Amino acid sequence: MKMSGKKQNDSSIVQNKGVEIKKNIFDGKIQYLPLDQLADFKNHPFKVEMNTELFELMQSIEKEGVLVPLLARPNLAGEGYELIAGHRRKAASKWAGVDKVPVMVAELDDNQAVIAMVDSNLQREHIKPSEKAFAYRMRLEAMKQQGKRTDLTSCQVGKKTENSTVELAEVETYMAENGEWGIRNMEKSGKIDSNKELAKQVGESQRQINRYIRLTYLIPQILDMVDEEKIAFTVAVELSYLNEEEQYELHAVMDMEQCTPSLSQANRLKRMSQSGTLDMDAIYLVMEEEKPNQREQIRIRSDRLNPYFPEDYTDRQKIELIENLVKEWHREQVQSKSR
Repeated sequence: MKMSGKKQNDSSIVQNKGVEIKKNIFDGKIQYLPLDQLADFKNHPFKVEMNTELFELMQSIEKEGVLVPLLARPNLAGEGYELIAGHRRKAASKWAGVDKVPVMVAELDDNQAVIAMVDSNLQREHIKPSEKAFAYRMRLEAMKQQGKRTDLTSCQVGKKTENSTVELAEVETYMAENGEWGIRNMEKSGKIDSNKELAKQVGESQRQINRYIRLTYLIPQILDMVDEEKIAFTVAVELSYLNEEEQYELHAVMDMEQCTPSLSQANRLKRMSQSGTLDMDAIYLVMEEEKPNQREQIRIRSDRLNPYFPEDYTDRQKIELIENLVKEWHREQVQSKSR
């Protein structure tokens, strides 16, 4: 049964597939717990940002309260609980001045918790490439720890991986007639192709999942550029094959020259890395090549302009402001000449 609630169904735990949960791990009751007893999930790949969506969620909580209970487990590292699903609801509740929130507490081991956390957050409408990348990787590693094969290899171009099979149980939340919540197994028997099953669950092709996982091998600076749409997804996959030192050198060149590689350039960098011929000079040579249909550009280092903008200005806002100032200057020049 799906949980209802205006703007509060993010991270709801509905039909979490792939988690094997023992019977009676959850008594069906909701506990109201203080926010300070809910520790964030370790290495949580999904970011909680103070944006419009979180503001709207906060307003909804102020008006109606937390409609969808959070999911947590007893904190194995100490007192309190570890939050599995509901990080945005927790942040919005704190913002709204709420002290306690409704929480379902379940006895989950590390692997079960990871799978439940990933599956619940993948229901969100807006997910960054980096979030998907680490979420897919964490989920597959958790399945592997459970003794299940997850033969998803990381490749942009190449042969398809061999099929593997896993034993999966489906889990869903439900509401009893008395209004109490619970978690239960959905009976399922037989062997399932893990690659196809994961692809089916997340709505991605198997190869697309492979590509997302490749992004986890990027250095943070380049991965941020992917999230900010400064580097195309397919280009980033190719760059992920560069080793860490080569990626830092490439990032330095991109920063100094204010440019990013095309797919063709990224593929060349990858092949040079694999052949052991990629160094800073080679990176410069590749990046200096004129791209097809490339227009003449004026490049200005961002550190020369940053002192003149508010700290919270995005690159798009800076560009828009510069364009508006240039247009205003041009308008004044035209008016001056017409006098």
